[in-house]
Amino acid sequence: MRNPVFKKILFSMLILFSRVVGNGQEQPDSLFNYLQIAAKSNPAVLQKFAEYQAALQKIPQVGSLPDPVLNVGVFLSPMELLAGYQVADIRLMQMFPWFGVLKNAKDEMSLMAKAKFELFRDAKLQVFYDVQRTWYELHKVKQNIRLSEKNIELLRKIERLAIVRFKAVPAGNGTAPPVSRTVSPSSFQSSSSGSSGMNTMGGNSVSAGSSNQSGSPMPGSPMGSSSGGSGLTDVYRIQIEIGELDNNIALLKNQQNTIAARFNSFLNRPVQSLVIVPDSITEETLNIPILAVSDSMLTNNPMLGMLKYEEKSLIARKQMVTRMGYPMVGLGLNYSLINKSPMSTLSMNGKDMIMPMITLTLPIYRKKYKAMQEEVVLMKTATAQGIQATANSLQTEYYETVQNYQDAQRRVKLYADQYQLASKSLDIMLKSFASSGVNLTDILRVRQQTLDYEYRKIEAVADYNTAIARLRRLGDIEINN
Repeated sequence: MRNPVFKKILFSMLILFSRVVGNGQEQPDSLFNYLQIAAKSNPAVLQKFAEYQAALQKIPQVGSLPDPVLNVGVFLSPMELLAGYQVADIRLMQMFPWFGVLKNAKDEMSLMAKAKFELFRDAKLQVFYDVQRTWYELHKVKQNIRLSEKNIELLRKIERLAIVRFKAVPAGNGTAPPVSRTVSPSSFQSSSSGSSGMNTMGGNSVSAGSSNQSGSPMPGSPMGSSSGGSGLTDVYRIQIEIGELDNNIALLKNQQNTIAARFNSFLNRPVQSLVIVPDSITEETLNIPILAVSDSMLTNNPMLGMLKYEEKSLIARKQMVTRMGYPMVGLGLNYSLINKSPMSTLSMNGKDMIMPMITLTLPIYRKKYKAMQEEVVLMKTATAQGIQATANSLQTEYYETVQNYQDAQRRVKLYADQYQLASKSLDIMLKSFASSGVNLTDILRVRQQTLDYEYRKIEAVADYNTAIARLRRLGDIEINN
């Protein structure tokens, strides 16, 4: 009976271990793992956490009594008394603030420490958003490079077909179809903020040496001329397109290195560290309905939480400064050291004296206490206005993000459909090109449309996920693993 049970347990443990190992192998390349590294290593996050820990250390400081005062006086020449000679006088005094002052001070510092913790949370959420946004920027650049390389492969295929077609036409027996330079996906420049379009992709993209070029054919430009040309001219035009694409790929790789350096800086590791980005990403999902993000934002946003804790701390501070205007009480003990006098016959001759004492401060200068109270009232008013201003700003940012979210959602579906139609059209035209069914102009145009729609879909998914990340940052929503 033991053997089957033991085998079953061992088999279950092996399966569990394989899953853990599998997750461990996949985890280092995942965005979730990068977020964990950023949370543990980012300097801005660690700074805010250290400030929070420092704020916690203020609580015992303000909640403790003032240090007692010990006074010791020694007579160089003993002072003669009726009951002996006094040689020393020792006095110990402890001051006590008015009832509730220490408690209110501890409450104030505790609430201020909580406000510091909210700043730590805000820094962590901001770093999470920056890591995700940069991650999707890297993905877009990587896909831009991939599609540019795919574009080159397609152009070389068309080049081979054009050469075959040129050789098949007898010399002097006509010309090849006219070619006009078409708009490439590079006319839709992408930016780090997630604007639509492909960055420097396509044969007519803008580069450092050709900043005056545009995506549409220029009048009088050889590449955009509608006049007829030989088949050899078509081959040259395709080779020019390939040369520009090679240059754009080099520019994109430089841009990729720059974004990767920024990404590594969020993780506090060497800027040249390898950043692995997947070949494809899927659309993220929120854990709560998008309409509920607004309520979550007003409840859980750390900036609002920080201001609310500051407001509560000011209430405790007002109570403290009010009680500071009351007298402080000091309790003490005075001990007099007396030696015996041979000349005295009193019964207390040589007995030490102990005298309890009480001290009372007189807060008669009321201006400073009134000013302290007025200061707290004004600071509380300013904090209330700050809460309202922050809430208004968050609401505006929320609606802007929802607009970007909905726009990206529409674009994902649109460009997926457009890409499918353009791909089918390109396949049909390539099959007809060898038999001179279509001219090179139409093929180049549809080729650019196909690649453009493919990149736009990738960009829309990245923009969609970036909007999701921003909504999570606003509402402090948990990130899916």
